[in-house]
Amino acid sequence: MTPVLVDSNVLLDVATQDPKWLTWSGAALERAGAGAVLIINPIIFAEVSISYARIEELDAALPAELFRREALPWEAAFLAGKSFLAYRRRGGARQAPLPDFYIGAHAAVRRYRLLTRDAMRYRTYFPSVELIAP
Repeated sequence: MTPVLVDSNVLLDVATQDPKWLTWSGAALERAGAGAVLIINPIIFAEVSISYARIEELDAALPAELFRREALPWEAAFLAGKSFLAYRRRGGARQAPLPDFYIGAHAAVRRYRLLTRDAMRYRTYFPSVELIAP
């Protein structure tokens, strides 16, 4: 089955036990992990790190045997830049690429499915990515 890149918002929902999203995110993560390899990258790792005081705690929460750690491909960095340029041309106000552009580009370049609960930007700028979203 196609690997699944796991967006930080899903991992943070579980880590923080978000009252609105915990049930959906936990169940979606469990379903995805039952049938596919789960992948995170350094950007996702960095975003999730805000909920942990020490790297050892984060490593325990995202064990390597459950979450394959993968570097951001150079092609994904290029695609993230191009997608960010399209965002700016459509009137986007941010001056630097958002993490979502790197995450979406990683999924697009590697042809991974993406588990996220915030699908709008991914659908707009990475329409080839198969999303697992509410």
